[in-house]
Amino acid sequence: MTQNNDLQLHVAMYPWLAMGHITSFLRIANKLAERGHKITLFLPPKTQLRFAPQNHHPELITFITVALPPVDGFPSWAETTNDIPAESRNLLMTAMDLTQDTIETHLINLKPNIVFYDFTCWLPELARKHGIKSVIYLSGFIVGVAHSFQFMQFFVSQSDSNAHITSPSPPFPSPFIKMHAYEKQNNDNLSSGNVGGGMSFVERYFKSLQECDAIGVKTCKEMEGIFCEYIEKNYGKRVLTAGPVRPDPHTDELDERFSQWLAGFKPGRPFLAALKPPTGYETIESALPEGFTERTAGRGIVYGGWVQQQLILQHPSVGCFITHCGVGSLSEAMVNKCQLVMIPNAVDQFINARMMSGELKAGVEVEKREEDGFLSREAVCKAVTTVMDEENQVGREVRANHTRWREFILKEGVEESYISSFIKDLQQLLLA
Repeated sequence: MTQNNDLQLHVAMYPWLAMGHITSFLRIANKLAERGHKITLFLPPKTQLRFAPQNHHPELITFITVALPPVDGFPSWAETTNDIPAESRNLLMTAMDLTQDTIETHLINLKPNIVFYDFTCWLPELARKHGIKSVIYLSGFIVGVAHSFQFMQFFVSQSDSNAHITSPSPPFPSPFIKMHAYEKQNNDNLSSGNVGGGMSFVERYFKSLQECDAIGVKTCKEMEGIFCEYIEKNYGKRVLTAGPVRPDPHTDELDERFSQWLAGFKPGRPFLAALKPPTGYETIESALPEGFTERTAGRGIVYGGWVQQQLILQHPSVGCFITHCGVGSLSEAMVNKCQLVMIPNAVDQFINARMMSGELKAGVEVEKREEDGFLSREAVCKAVTTVMDEENQVGREVRANHTRWREFILKEGVEESYISSFIKDLQQLLLA
């Protein structure tokens, strides 16, 4: 597909080096390239190889190698968050900050007219220096930014960040978007500590939002129009909606091990759990309770490696998807028929869960103990039963809403209309 425009865009992209962020940037890159626009994506060398199969327009999407400089304590072979424990992510951010001179050289030579970024808060100033517009590109719900904006302002401007505010003050446009006290405590930790450059995560993210020329986001106004308007009205930042940015269909097949196992079941209680090892364990197998593997033999699989999630979710034997509410997982779940049960763990996942369960009513969130967020197996079982029981009233409502939103996202012309408008908005940004 091609699209004639008065101005061909050349968009440079430098995402946070996490698999979900890179995937999201490459998805919008493919949509833009499909319509004749040029993309330059900055990535480390091994990561380029991993994502090369997802580059569907290599004649227009170019991967430029950016090697991460040495940082004390950061493995020389590591390139993404997948390669390191969570406590080392500040070192990855520090390494990305040290690429500033390299990125500037590339921008001078390549002369893009727009740069997309997320956590590299120094990129807007660098872009302005060379006459380039900057767009912070969000791969998740815009509601998270709307909800967080005033909190980020508070934390950045106050020396005392011990206040425990659990929901934004009026006139926030939704009663469903709020956080429990234990979640707020979890996120308060983001306002302290160094995630690179001597800044906390809150300071870095707030600067990224403050300095941009516009906010680009993978969302639809039918879902989040009130939150887009809230940001534009209260914080003076233009919000450019890219639409659903649906995952492209996979051309490969599901791994035979999983396809054969799934083919033997109808939707129900057998489980496939793809998990990362918990803190203190090198493998997921070593963390399992004694006798667990024997007790669940023939009924379930616990797998610690990478899985073809998109292909698994679309398998007809998968009836329910229990997710941590990462934006990539939610995007893939929304276009498939499996039901959603949500167990958010940190940061934006809490707000994503409220958006899905409260605002869109397209899934069920597992109830946790209010005082400390403790999660019980009984609560997980209750949530799964709710969405899977055909006689359950809440389950019927959730399934109907999930179907309605899935049909909207997949409706012919919806994505095309949004991407066309997104391109026009980017072109207008260049004229501002």
